[in-house]
Amino acid sequence: MLLNDLSSSVDLRPVRYQFGTVRGDSYDDNWLVIDGTVMTPDGSWSFTDPCLLTHEARQVSTWLRAVAAGTVAVTEPDGEGELSPDTRFIEPVVAFSLADRSEGGTAVIRVHLSSEAAPPWQQGDDGADVHQCVVEVGIDAAALFHAADQWDLSLASFPPR
Repeated sequence: MLLNDLSSSVDLRPVRYQFGTVRGDSYDDNWLVIDGTVMTPDGSWSFTDPCLLTHEARQVSTWLRAVAAGTVAVTEPDGEGELSPDTRFIEPVVAFSLADRSEGGTAVIRVHLSSEAAPPWQQGDDGADVHQCVVEVGIDAAALFHAADQWDLSLASFPPR
């Protein structure tokens, strides 16, 4: 799934289950390893991390379609300027929120990247707060629907087990 505009891009894709064989634990059996490649004006980096459960991964395309349909509200920073994602998961590695929506139909998506997905220059920084590293991408509804379809297609090989 590629989310991109003229200045930034986030490419996320599930690549495998964390554990190749079913162990009989519905929780551990369903961790997906996600590959991410990020490009921003500040730099580029990539990560690979088991950060989404199969059922969580399916929430991503649902959220993207809701943004495209205009049913997700913009999330403003709180009174202290902290950002909270609309869609977050057990592992706080990747999350999403809506930063803005223009009257022309373009949505500005925030992809929150923490821990293993944070830029290398922020990893290990004890002062870095979870969900505060964001990449903003301006994207229209058609591209959001396409990204959701691509995400679903990539998940077809990874059913819950």
